[in-house]
Amino acid sequence: MTKSAEDELVFLPLGGSNEIGMNFNLYGFGPPHARKWIVVDLGVTFGDQTTPGVDIILPDPAFIEEHADDILGIVLTHAHEDHIGAVAWLWPRLKAPLYATPFTAFLLREKLREAGLLDAARITEVPLGGTITLGPFQVTLITLTHSIPEPNGLAIRTPLGVILHTGDWKIDPDPLTGAAPDEAAIRRLGEEGVLAMVCDSTNVFVDGEAGSEAKVRATLGALIGQLKGKVAAACFASNVARMDSIIRAAEANGRRVCLVGRSMIRMSQAARSVGLLSGLAPFVSDAEARKFPPENILYLCTGSQGEPRAALSRMADGSHPHVKLGQGDACVFSSRIIPGNEIPIRNLQNKLADRGVRLYTERDHPGIHVSGHPCRDELKRMYQWARPRIAVPTHGERRHLLEHAALAGDLQVPQTIAPRNGDMVRLAPGEPAVIDEVRAGRLYVDAGMVTPEHGEALRERRHAAVNGVLTICVALDGRNQIVSGPEVRALGMPGGDDNRLADTLDDLAGEARGAMGHLPNGDRDDDRAVEAALSRVVKKAAFRIWKRRPVVETTVLRV
Repeated sequence: MTKSAEDELVFLPLGGSNEIGMNFNLYGFGPPHARKWIVVDLGVTFGDQTTPGVDIILPDPAFIEEHADDILGIVLTHAHEDHIGAVAWLWPRLKAPLYATPFTAFLLREKLREAGLLDAARITEVPLGGTITLGPFQVTLITLTHSIPEPNGLAIRTPLGVILHTGDWKIDPDPLTGAAPDEAAIRRLGEEGVLAMVCDSTNVFVDGEAGSEAKVRATLGALIGQLKGKVAAACFASNVARMDSIIRAAEANGRRVCLVGRSMIRMSQAARSVGLLSGLAPFVSDAEARKFPPENILYLCTGSQGEPRAALSRMADGSHPHVKLGQGDACVFSSRIIPGNEIPIRNLQNKLADRGVRLYTERDHPGIHVSGHPCRDELKRMYQWARPRIAVPTHGERRHLLEHAALAGDLQVPQTIAPRNGDMVRLAPGEPAVIDEVRAGRLYVDAGMVTPEHGEALRERRHAAVNGVLTICVALDGRNQIVSGPEVRALGMPGGDDNRLADTLDDLAGEARGAMGHLPNGDRDDDRAVEAALSRVVKKAAFRIWKRRPVVETTVLRV
């Protein structure tokens, strides 16, 4: 690999910096007018109460889409949704080759098949520890541990230096699925000289270490052995080691296992495609599971985060067609609460408790879950192994990134920089610095369509959710005289059961009729003028009555 005096090495996060999730990172090399790029991860985040009707949120690829011909490849570190979930949505805009290890490639193919892109997109399977050469970038995969099979750090070699991009990781000496972290490879990188380490910040505020999956297996085995009745266990479907532990604990205690939830079934298929989940009894279907005595069945479920359409939520609602939980049964939550999901999880757990289901969570049984991200002691060890000249925290909110930068400074890392999404960071030559700011917004998946972050539909939906909706309808004859109405109807407006709302709507209709009376006959020929007059008077009256500005929709009928 050669270099010229004009060459620069830059890092550009378009997602995952100043937030946890939606990872989308770019590395560029070459002169500013002719950079070549690689993409590392292309993930999603999920909607919340601020995005009504939107479940999936994508990073906006507008900047790199303009340079799509210069993308040499999209390298995926592992198969979590916040790292691969946007590929099927955004690949048609980028159309670059995809690189992933076998487990990730299996799940990626399923996503592309569902999107009708499997024949168009080119996926190259890379063996664990393998190397990819993409123009001036030589990318070597480094085995790490996380809460999913085959997590990889990336050693990215360029003519201007080596970058260690950690992806998501932890240090688990006994990970149950896959090998322990390749400490030797990282130490060799440190000897070679690491220009910059771009590193996970999720648990930077947590002292100590995340903990091992082996200890979780022992704790789950002891707990499940004590439970009576039917048992439901909820975990992240992607945590195959946790699935394996729960299944083996069930079998050791005379229970067969029923997988409940589409993603749980899909992950088990992906795991078996790479030799995991072996030596287990066949799973039983949810229809077959009903025939087993309660003490001989365990349901392994999706929905630990309170997702309304997931299997566990349907069980809590009593709407699952095959699985019913009640008095004397148990539910084990072998997962953490993702920030922002506190309310739906609490609601889910209250519903289960109301049915007589005994709950077991990490709050009262701490050993049934461990994090997949590094705590402070693990971060310190990684810095000791890699010895980077520049620390670039990523995968965290602003407070995480700044704390991580401070920790790196305490560990004598010579230089730190904590970019926001859209900050183009020059790593070499010279001192690290933000040299440009590019667009780094979001796209919403709304009813299966990709829409802008500030699109009109969502803006109106938010407005209606807070302020309500009023509709006005009036019918005029050929002489512009009122035949019917104006009639006012409401959706989401305050009112009681004593007809106060109906009386208020009658008053609004009266004000609308008065506005029609003051409208010159000539203006009545123009439907838009009629709509504007009715809308104006009703909006003004609504604010006077409710101190709200509802969405007002007006219809003029000609009869």
